[in-house]
Amino acid sequence: MKFGRLAGPGAVRLDEQPEPVPGAGEVTVRLAACGVCGTDLEKLRGNYRTAGILGHEPVGRIAVVGAGVSELAEGDRVFAHHHVPCYACEVCARGDYTFCPTYSATNLDPGGFAEVFRVPAANVSRHAVLRLDDRVDWSTGALLEPAGCALTALRRMGLPDGATVLVLGLGPVGLLYARLAKALGAAWVGATEISARRRDAGLRGGLDAVVDPRDPGAVRSAVDGATRGQGVDLAVAATGHPAVVRSAVELVRRGGTVNLFGLPEAGSRLDVDLQQLYLRGVRVLPSYATTEPDLREVHRLVAEGRLPVGDLVTHRVPLDRLEEAFRLAGRPEDAVKVVVTGPAF
Repeated sequence: MKFGRLAGPGAVRLDEQPEPVPGAGEVTVRLAACGVCGTDLEKLRGNYRTAGILGHEPVGRIAVVGAGVSELAEGDRVFAHHHVPCYACEVCARGDYTFCPTYSATNLDPGGFAEVFRVPAANVSRHAVLRLDDRVDWSTGALLEPAGCALTALRRMGLPDGATVLVLGLGPVGLLYARLAKALGAAWVGATEISARRRDAGLRGGLDAVVDPRDPGAVRSAVDGATRGQGVDLAVAATGHPAVVRSAVELVRRGGTVNLFGLPEAGSRLDVDLQQLYLRGVRVLPSYATTEPDLREVHRLVAEGRLPVGDLVTHRVPLDRLEEAFRLAGRPEDAVKVVVTGPAF
């Protein structure tokens, strides 16, 4: 079978290997679709310190069920989450599941960009293989994982009733975050984005204001107009660039929250006036990845039509053209969300 892997800095390659065989408690899934995530691109650029496995947004059909698996059957349409916490350590006991030491040790084999991939027993037993509602098509299903990340972040931030939210950076996951904040009752959701195509996607999704950040006066004007000059309750740095984080700090209100949501480049540093953070009472909180309960919740919101996401998929590229999919995903002026399709699509 064919599968995609990193082949050195800046290179992704399609290789071949035998189809994986599920062991006890495991399943294999025949790929229908898998989104190209920003973290996949960062791994390609060498900016991500975790393991180099590519593809973590896959949906497909159960191919083979291993011994002892009773809740899944061959042919089931599923989404498979790549990471699961242990639910037993002190970190999990505090509810910080995605920061569990074993969370990133669980993964799909050989990754989501494979004609067939194996889901480990830990993931299966912890209900990380989610049956898809018939109303959720393959392309939409490939957006469940990033949407889950946005919901996990919003829960961690504690979105207040009638909140004002500014999302800085409308990549696919930033768009999902903004739309989800709107769906969950935020009173005003604005965004900044350089790409005209992605600004259009923000406005199409019902955001209240979408501004080009190259005009800082326009950004400040939009925020001040929505908050009577107070600043937003929640400013989301949906890209990890330090300048974006600094802008988020400047645009949040006294006592407000800045969410470090986008992946910072390894070794990057934040230069902010710590006394101002202190005197203004600004919280700076990271959020990372998602968990099974939040994935089930966004699946429900998508299936019920409360969270529209399907229009964000602008390109569907067959697995045979994986390199092209990565090139497209790295060009925000041309693409919003790129989905790689497999044999079950």
